[in-house]
Amino acid sequence: MSSGDVPTAFGEESAPSERSLSGRVVPPALVVAALGVVFGDIGTSPLYAMAAVFSIDHGAVEPVRENVLGIISMLFWTVLLIVSIKYVTLVLRADNEGEGGIIALAALARRGLTSSGPRVRAWVVLAGIVGAGLFYGDSVITPAISVLSAVEGVEIAAPHIDHFVVPIAVVIVVVLFLAQPRGTERIGRVFGPVMLVWFLVLAALGVPAIVEHPGVLVALSPTFLVAFVVAHPLIAFIAMGAVVLSVTGAEALYADLGHFGRRSIAIAWYGVVFPALMINYLGQGALIISNPASVDNPFFRLAPGALVLPLVVLATAATVIASQAVISGAFSMTKQAMRFGLFPRLATRYTSAHNSRHVYLPAVNWALLIGVLVLVVIFRDSSRLSSAYGLAVTGTFILTTILLLIVARTQWGWSWRWIALLGVGLGGVELTYWVANLTKFFNGGYLPVAVAIVLTTLMVTWQRGRAEVTRDRSAVEGPIEDFFAGLGDAEVYRVPGTAVYLHASPITIPLALRDNMLFNHILHERVVVVTIANLDIPRVAPEDLLEIDSRYVSVGILRVTLRQGFLDPARVPEMLHTIGERIGIDHADLESAPYFLSGMNVSLAPQSRMPTWQRRLFIAMVRNSQVPSFGLPASRVVIVGSDVPI
Repeated sequence: MSSGDVPTAFGEESAPSERSLSGRVVPPALVVAALGVVFGDIGTSPLYAMAAVFSIDHGAVEPVRENVLGIISMLFWTVLLIVSIKYVTLVLRADNEGEGGIIALAALARRGLTSSGPRVRAWVVLAGIVGAGLFYGDSVITPAISVLSAVEGVEIAAPHIDHFVVPIAVVIVVVLFLAQPRGTERIGRVFGPVMLVWFLVLAALGVPAIVEHPGVLVALSPTFLVAFVVAHPLIAFIAMGAVVLSVTGAEALYADLGHFGRRSIAIAWYGVVFPALMINYLGQGALIISNPASVDNPFFRLAPGALVLPLVVLATAATVIASQAVISGAFSMTKQAMRFGLFPRLATRYTSAHNSRHVYLPAVNWALLIGVLVLVVIFRDSSRLSSAYGLAVTGTFILTTILLLIVARTQWGWSWRWIALLGVGLGGVELTYWVANLTKFFNGGYLPVAVAIVLTTLMVTWQRGRAEVTRDRSAVEGPIEDFFAGLGDAEVYRVPGTAVYLHASPITIPLALRDNMLFNHILHERVVVVTIANLDIPRVAPEDLLEIDSRYVSVGILRVTLRQGFLDPARVPEMLHTIGERIGIDHADLESAPYFLSGMNVSLAPQSRMPTWQRRLFIAMVRNSQVPSFGLPASRVVIVGSDVPI
């Protein structure tokens, strides 16, 4: 099958899927597993967020009481607004057949704009593509900064071995990515209990400092945020570029929705993660007020001296898990991109026996590994790398809010008053954070933007190229009804036996079948046109395995749709043997049946609506995309090629 055989229209594929667990009792084990996969990134932000605030621009934010209270207030209300209200309460409701992530949200928004013009829907698609590109940029930076920030605790516990920080970080990153083939489900079972301990330790570290300086609790009032901004507007603006580190990982919550469901994520957030984070941040603030010199690393200085080294070990484990949130999110995002025709088909391995959203993509895994290692070796320090953080995250926030507003209006029926209130309130805050992070562009902020530009270019090219190829190919193939209607009058020599043609489109004739008729003037006595329908269920029951279209059986042609679950082996011969009697073909005939595939050679056309550089890029992507084998016997496969100029 060619790489251009899957549906091209963004969001048009709608296969049955497991719904999120929004209507069931959530098992505690699932909540714990969610801690290990979903909340690793945002859960380890206390390691570097507060220190980054006071180190930004060489100490522009002085560690005095009014500044500390203002920063904590800003941090608390940022997390409450963006994570609790926006993502956990609102965005997680916008699941697309159980899937989350900005691509799924864009498809959902596009579906609600059926009455709008194609230009509007195209802009919605582009917003999803750009948001996905920014998420990939975040996925490269998160493991690097998380692991480095944890290992740097060694500098406090044992300063004489600080030169081992980068080598240790490299080893940890490599081990993390080597573990990915084991799958999110197994990793979550291992990581979940570790993260539960981590969040309990976060709270335990913060409580003594708060008890010693209970006055820090007043920072939860928004009045201290307002007072800080009014008194020091420029300093507050600069600080926002680092405060945003406290909400990195929020998009991963949504991207991992398909792994765990909305209710398990919400329970874990409100019951464990949010309280633990706030207690720790308050504790760090209390420590800085009492000892301003602790701003260099307030997290590790919360711990008694004898416990710093064990805390480094736990923090390192937690940051490894933190990286898991964006890695599994990147897998989910790529799978969605392939499903919606935004990315070429890549080798995909399902790692769960009951959830099609637990996937492992080797190409994505190794690409992320290379990117993370490059950042660790080049930057070598989490404070330097923090400058690269924020721009991609805030950009994704803004695009998610725009798409959420479209969904809320078109599918949830929200009034314009609520749309305006959410858009101005939430969008205004996120836009301010984005502008604040623009100041860090030349200090590393360009990195995620560069990654986003590359990925966005690839996805736009693939989508546009496939649309062009599919349009031209469908015109050449022609409607299946017209072809079969004229078959009885054609001068065709019928050869004995059965031939199987694999074809993805249910409305056109396979190119291989058409060319056999036009150029060879032959047709087998029995022709079976097979279409594979991939469903989001583990296995398809035998009675639901196929759908038979026998409208053209009078001319010896049978159309069969084979339904396949994500754990069913993609072996067409075995599936045909299973249903042979039901379609009137004996096993002996199937043992000798040839399998015809429609090959597609994409080449440069003299003229095209696409620029030459983009057409060349598309052709390269086609040649490097994964072509499924469907378990066909190589000795009986016939590929009938067709040239498709673009």
